[in-house]
Amino acid sequence: MNGQLKHMTTQPDLQQFYIPEEQSVYLLSHDDARKLRGWVQLCEQQLLQLGYRKIEFIDKGAFGFVFGGVTPGGAEYVFKFSRINLPQHVQDRLEEEAFMLGQVHHPNVPRLIEFVRIKNQSILVMERASGINLEQLSLQQGRLTARLVLHIAAQIVAILGAMRNRNDGNSRPLIHGDIKPSNIMFDPVSENIALIDWGSSVFAQLDEQLHYVAGAGLIADDLQDSNARLGDVYFIGPEQLDGALSCPRFDEQGLAATLYALASGQSCRFGCRAIPPTALGLPLEFARVLEGMLDQDPKLRSQAGDYFLSNMSSMARVVVLDLPLPEESQLIPVWTYSQGLDIETVSYSSRKSFLKEEGAEGTLGDIDDVQFDHYYKNFLQGMGDTEKAFLASVGRLAKYPVLGGLAVRWEKDGVYIDSCLNLYDLRFKASFTASVNNMVNLARAIYRQGVFKSCLFNARDTLHLDRDSALVRFQPASDLLIPYEITDAPDVEDKSRIHSYFEDGKDPEESLELPRDILSALQRLNRIHHTGLLIFESLPTHLKIHNNYRLLDPAREDEFQHCLTQVVAAVPEISGLGISGYIKMPYKDTRFFTHIDRLPERYYPKNPRKWLQEN
Repeated sequence: MNGQLKHMTTQPDLQQFYIPEEQSVYLLSHDDARKLRGWVQLCEQQLLQLGYRKIEFIDKGAFGFVFGGVTPGGAEYVFKFSRINLPQHVQDRLEEEAFMLGQVHHPNVPRLIEFVRIKNQSILVMERASGINLEQLSLQQGRLTARLVLHIAAQIVAILGAMRNRNDGNSRPLIHGDIKPSNIMFDPVSENIALIDWGSSVFAQLDEQLHYVAGAGLIADDLQDSNARLGDVYFIGPEQLDGALSCPRFDEQGLAATLYALASGQSCRFGCRAIPPTALGLPLEFARVLEGMLDQDPKLRSQAGDYFLSNMSSMARVVVLDLPLPEESQLIPVWTYSQGLDIETVSYSSRKSFLKEEGAEGTLGDIDDVQFDHYYKNFLQGMGDTEKAFLASVGRLAKYPVLGGLAVRWEKDGVYIDSCLNLYDLRFKASFTASVNNMVNLARAIYRQGVFKSCLFNARDTLHLDRDSALVRFQPASDLLIPYEITDAPDVEDKSRIHSYFEDGKDPEESLELPRDILSALQRLNRIHHTGLLIFESLPTHLKIHNNYRLLDPAREDEFQHCLTQVVAAVPEISGLGISGYIKMPYKDTRFFTHIDRLPERYYPKNPRKWLQEN
């Protein structure tokens, strides 16, 4: 492919751009955060200088960054930049993405404008799809209605049909390779969708009947080797995950996983054993075919996929109305607040090891970073599907403006859950409740004995300390304080109902040994009625103190503040590397749930108009 395409006369030239590696800016060291903000600001300024208007920082990922802008002629474009500090062969994937996007000609796929390489920076420019992505819509609304799920399904099926049966004289089917809710844009006015992010796209090596496709192999010359990209492991099917030769079935699996996630209010495919498609209030035919596409039997998956693509147009013509549904009851308490705090929630979850299948080895070494799981999902290898879905459901909670934590304890007789979940935006109440209920039902379908804890904190409140090397101590500034709020709470007559920091014992996966003085201060804090969390994340040159405290006994504020001051004073005694955290809930309010294998069947009514009259 030509390294630099001819510029269109209606758009400005692109200049030098450079963007460094980035995670949540609020979890970076001060120096890295300053560099990141500087580079983002530089990109925005240069796009403005080039004549683009309404510059917007859209998204970031492991491989690059995305900006939006408007041309002088009023066209809305997206600018996708590769990370310049990645290996060259990884940066080259952006050019391959541009080439593959240039092969797609469909009204529901934003078209390629150009690809340019300026010095070491690769930039992909394409049309911008209107609306929000379906993951955002799912977080706003919770479980999407049956009508909307079918409408979305019909549009994606049309795209897949065009990719299999191309009319440009090229017989090689195209595979998107990463169909998931966040890669599908949705216009809330027209309800039209657009399939974006073609970074995992390849030409198919096999057709849907697993016959070789002549001339296949954009990357691999030998058909013994797959040319497939991995895609998002939360949504791709077993064959793509196992490195099979690329096949249009890959996108069938991505579509099935996406529709299931949208209908169930989840962020992955793995919950379909415990929360099957037949339990989601979908039309019976659609639900059963979707369940077949997600089955563990590859033959049944293919048969269901063939039926789905052949009959989706007729299924979409069935009368399906948006039926009013009663408000979903909370299986565990959720406290909601109308005031909108500026929250960027991060989930720190521990004790994943007991969820892994016996004898399964992890694919990664010990990496102690509280955000590692957010970017890399390889830890899921070796787990059962329901266990994977449970972990993903906890991760989904962190996509809402929520603070608190939970402790899930599995025993032979059922599941015990302690929680303190505070949602700071009433608009998400219904969606968040559905996500929490999914988490509870997935936990009920896990037959294990053990404890799982998760802390949900605001990354914006994280305290940062830097040092030159691991050979010197962290030195807190003289004015460094751990913040807290004060709230009056009713007296607790039964002192045994006050939750303790230390109820679950030391977590075997926490690798940081805290100094004695910090543990002593925590023990004194433990005797004061409050709620919150404290997590230390010690890296070679950077210490992060994640925190969220609320004092529930204002009369003991001096003592409470003194304990927190002692914690900070003992920070220089931290000598190891790793993570150690503690969570305290306001009360013991344990909820018990029996085990289940799967939720019962629930279908969309055969006659929705009659249902409306009767209900």
